[in-house]
Parts: sequence; C-alpha cells; structure tokens
Amino acid sequence: MSLPKPNRISFTELIVNIRNGYIRIPRFQRDFVWKLEDTANLLDSILKRYPIGTFILWITRERMASVKSLGGKIFDEPHKNDNVQYVLDGQQRIASLFVVYEGSKHKRGKKELDYNKIYIDLEKDIDDEDPIISIRKSKQCIRVHDLLNNDILDFSKRFNKDLLKKIQNYKKKLDLYEFSTIELRDFSLDSAVEIFTRINTTGTVLTLFQIIVAKTYDETTGFDMQRNYEKFQKELKKVNYETIRPRTILNVLSLILKGECTRKAILELDKDEVRKKWIDTIDSIKYAIEYFRSFLKIPVSEILPYDSLIVPFAYFYYNNKYKDPNLVQQEYINQYFWKASLSYRFISGTSTKLQQDAKRMLTIKKGSPPKYDFKPQIVQNAIKIMNFSTANSYCKAILCLYAQQEPLSFKNASKVILGNAWLKRSNSRNYHHFFPKNYLKLKKIQHGNSIVNITYVSQGLNLKDIKDDPPSIYLLKFKKTNPDMIKTMRTHLIDNINDYGIWKDDYDKFLEKRAKRIYDELIKRTS
Repeated sequence: MSLPKPNRISFTELIVNIRNGYIRIPRFQRDFVWKLEDTANLLDSILKRYPIGTFILWITRERMASVKSLGGKIFDEPHKNDNVQYVLDGQQRIASLFVVYEGSKHKRGKKELDYNKIYIDLEKDIDDEDPIISIRKSKQCIRVHDLLNNDILDFSKRFNKDLLKKIQNYKKKLDLYEFSTIELRDFSLDSAVEIFTRINTTGTVLTLFQIIVAKTYDETTGFDMQRNYEKFQKELKKVNYETIRPRTILNVLSLILKGECTRKAILELDKDEVRKKWIDTIDSIKYAIEYFRSFLKIPVSEILPYDSLIVPFAYFYYNNKYKDPNLVQQEYINQYFWKASLSYRFISGTSTKLQQDAKRMLTIKKGSPPKYDFKPQIVQNAIKIMNFSTANSYCKAILCLYAQQEPLSFKNASKVILGNAWLKRSNSRNYHHFFPKNYLKLKKIQHGNSIVNITYVSQGLNLKDIKDDPPSIYLLKFKKTNPDMIKTMRTHLIDNINDYGIWKDDYDKFLEKRAKRIYDELIKRTS
C-alpha cells in the first residue's frame, strides 16, 4: 500500500476528467444537495484564492457503482484497464464546479436549480469583503458559465476596456486555479471506505449494504445490487413484506457462501461469487416469506418480531433445494420460530446467533430436533400486564399469534385485511383496544394498554363504529349485522363470549381469561 500522495489539478483538467469518467463519484456518496448560494460562495472563494479544502481521490482499476451523470450530462466510460479516481472527499464541491462549468440545470425534488444563474458582479472589486460571485444579477455582471467557456473577445461588445481587463483577470484566475488533492493508490476497498468514513464531515455512516453495492457492481455484466434490491422490494410490496432490510439479504447471501454472516465475512465476499449466488439468495428469501404467509399465516412483515427470522428460514430452503418442509421438519421449524420470537433472541449479537441458527436448520433438514441454548419466556401474569408496543418483539410475536387465527370482523364476520401501512404504530388502524383505552381511563382501570387487550379490526372500524363505547354496547350493536358472533370471537382467542366478562364490562375478568388463552397457545407452540 502506497502512502497518500499530495497533488494538484487545474480547473480545466478536473472538468475534462469528470467528463471522460476518470474522476467518478461513488454511489455510496450522498446525492448532490448544494444550493445555488453554496456553489456561488465556493466560486467566490476560488476567485479570491481562499482555501476550499482538499479533494481525496482513490485511484484504482476496480469498478464500483458510481454516479453516471450530473445535471443531465452523461459521463464517458474509460477503458476497463485504465485507472479511475473515486472521490472520497469533495463530492459536493466537485459536482458544483462541474454543473457551473456545463451551465446545467439540476433537479432536486420538485425544484430545478439553474447553475447558469450564478453571476460575477463587475462593479465590485475582488478585494471587497462582500462576495463578488452570487446568484444576484447586477447592472454590470456576467455569468460564471460564460466566463469559463467563452473567449474574452466575446465580451468586447458589452463592456469597456477596464471591465474587459477585469474579466480577463477573473478568467485567468479561474482557469489556472489548482485544486489540492490527495491520491490514494493500492488501497483496498475496505481501506478506502474506512478513510471515507473517518473524513466524512456530514456525519453519514456508510451502511454495510452500500459498501457491498459498490464492491459488487460490474459494468460488464450490468450487475447492480442496489437496482436488484429495489426491484426485489417492488415484488415484496405486492405480498406485504416490503419492510425487509438490505442487511437481511446480505446475511442470507453470506451464510450461503461462507456459513457465517459477520460484518468481516460479508466484507470479504467475492464479488463474482455474490453475482452467481444472487438469484439463489433472492429465491430462498421468497420461499421463506411464502412459508411465513402460508404456513405460519403471518400476512405482513410489519408484525414479524424480527426480520432476521427470515434468514434461517431462507437458509433452510436453500439447503432443502427449495422444497417445503415435510411434516416432521415443519414441526421443528415452527417450534424454532416461536422459541426465537419469545426469547428476545435477536435483541443483540444477531450475526453470531444467525450462524448458530443456520446450523439448527441443517439439523431440522435431516429430520432431527435441534438443541437450544435459549428458552422462551412465557409467564401468564407477565403477558397480562405487558404494555402494547409495536417496537416490542414479544408483543409482535403475540400479534403473529392473533394473525394466525385469521380474525373476522366484529361487524359482519368478513375477514380482517391486514396491511403494513395500518400496523406500523400502536395507534394504527388495524389495532383496536377491545376495551377502549379512554373508557378504561375514565373508569380508572389499570393496564388498559395491555397486549391482551389488543385485537385486529378492519381499518377504520374502531373510529366509525366503536369509538369509546365498552364492548357490551358495541358488540350488542354488531350482533344485529353479524349472524355468528361466537365464531367471530373465537378468531380473536375469545372462546366463549359469555364467559369473558364482556357483557358486564368486567375488564379484570377479560384480561385474566384472555391472557390464559394466549398463554396456552404459546406453550403449545413451543413445547
């Protein structure tokens, strides 16, 4: 590894190298976000010879995912054997200089910024404290873009000799300005990323996924993990599992390739092997998700206790040649799901635990029960007073239990449709406090927000038809439109509506009876 080498590059050389694709902005950099005012201030500093910082460039033959265009200008592709220089520090400054030189328009959200509209005020002197380059036009001004691209004679008809002399001086200062650079040669991607992370002043920390996207990008084959992930997300959205994180995919990929999924193992993945196993990885995740939806009857990803649970299931499917588990395997794999979900398993040390659980899946594949070094925490009284929160993995496990019952609507016994958008927060529309919280608060009854008091309803039902009425009132009203209220209640783990204190609005009895019902179901699934 060579020592970092200081160097200098002229304005013109900088622009030419960007156009030719030899200076590139890696895609893990943040988007170009500078305002016109920021760019004007940068140019003013250059003209006045103020320090503007150093550009740090990583010189390598490696090809990473990088920005292909700026302001509508598409960059050329250098020869595959040539070195390119990736910008590790200075992206916003370099991008600003390029769009001004090109006179580009750049879209940022709904706004379109016109970098043609940055001016030099010829009435001001370069030694003035006030900026002479700004976004404001004056009577005697020229566009910076014109100054950089036109010959001095092009201004002769508009300005007198004194102003032409000033224009010539400004043009020379900009054309001959040399930017300070530090060049990194023979550095690995990991080292380059570490340098980027340390010098990055925006506070942005690169995710592991962003690094692997950059590392595995391949111009020849067109492999782009970021775009592949976005495409996969669209597929997941169709089945209500779009909340799966990129790291989950990397964990599955790494387990398939290396049998481990630590950060170190993922960073060491060979990009050719990654490309070869990408489709297998995605397919195994699809099978795992379909198992959750069909066998475990968990229709949406928002209620999964951890999306990490997808990883061992995907690993099972990969090693089982994408065949669904037989009855024996199914018993053990379901048991694993509930044991892991009810033990706060992935609250920390996720990578190590996933590697352990991947080995358990290989044992299950052979038709044998795996050994466990963790136990589910199932205590009836603890469940009864557990505060409902969509951030609590244990609560989510119970929500999965509720979903398994395929709950019916109180109003008409139709199936309750669950959606990720209606399940994100505790006050989302699919969640209903069976005894409304405001009713219990008025009665000064404790534990009104218990997970035991939560049921699923069709979105909007609690707002329109229940409000703050106790169950004795709103269920009586629903009995007129629901011919089988007893069957409906069973799908909410309420075995006998007449035995849960509901008609007398006895919340303590309801809490006790339903907590016992939930407890029995969880014990059955983990034993």
